[in-house]
Amino acid sequence: MEIRKVQITGGSSYIVSLPKQWIRSANIQKNDPVGLVVQPDGSLLITPKISGESAHRTRVFEVGAATDRTYLLRLLVGAYIAGFTTIRLEAKGRMPPFILQLVREFTQMAIGQEVVGETDSSITIKDLLNPAEMPFENTIKRMHLLARGMQQDAMAAIRGHDTALAGDVIVRDTEVDRLHWLIARQDNLIANDATLARRMGIPVTRAAYCFQVSRIIERIADHATRVAHNALLLIDREIEAATLDLMDESSALALQIFSWSMEAFHAGDVAKANTTLQRVRDLEEMTRDINARVLRFDAVTAIPTGQIADSIRRIGEYSGDICESVINYTVGQTA
Repeated sequence: MEIRKVQITGGSSYIVSLPKQWIRSANIQKNDPVGLVVQPDGSLLITPKISGESAHRTRVFEVGAATDRTYLLRLLVGAYIAGFTTIRLEAKGRMPPFILQLVREFTQMAIGQEVVGETDSSITIKDLLNPAEMPFENTIKRMHLLARGMQQDAMAAIRGHDTALAGDVIVRDTEVDRLHWLIARQDNLIANDATLARRMGIPVTRAAYCFQVSRIIERIADHATRVAHNALLLIDREIEAATLDLMDESSALALQIFSWSMEAFHAGDVAKANTTLQRVRDLEEMTRDINARVLRFDAVTAIPTGQIADSIRRIGEYSGDICESVINYTVGQTA
């Protein structure tokens, strides 16, 4: 940290000199304007970015016939989440057909990504979404509704032996993932550009908090997907009515805990978060009863049923994690 003394000039103006190295690296000339942004913690941000536009960043990947498909997809997702505005794929020869197909899949998975240029040996993907148009809390509300509906339908698929419904739940997991990636991207953009936080009307700390909650919701959706996968294993199996009723009851409680945790999140209600946490123990007792019952089943039925009970328990526990995040963040803000 450089320490600079505040000086007074003209009897009423306070001035402080700026580091020469920073001035040169930012290419600031005499009489150039800079922006001053007061941060929530009282510190002052000085930035040469006064146009309100985010910096354009480009990431280039070299690809070829030997490129691993899964690895390349991970690189594309990583570049998207990192906040690059342009992603370019370059091949030494003709672009392999599987790369073209992978790019199409990626642009369907990632919100705001579109192919804006293509030649025989290169593909250019650009972000066309204004991050300020997608408020964090609206995205999280959508994720909550999707994850909740997935678990409800996964349980309905078990009772109704509905293969199509279970398959639809599995497909919907991609929608939750893409919303979570969007929040992760916005969080990274804000971390690298505090002026974006100002334009979006959200402090940097709250953006990180929203990312943390969205990550938990994404995991809840993963467990709903796991329930759907296990529902497919039980399509031709019959579960005794008492056990099935207990599974439905525990799932309903898990989703109620989930909804209460989200209400606490949106309201910043510490008391509600604390009360909700106490209900997680009730859910754990119910899922233990299910596990005790499945010991009487044959292995083909017992294993997926036990995994369903475990996922229901995890949904409740993850909801408890949301409540803990609410308490930690809200107490920190009011201290």
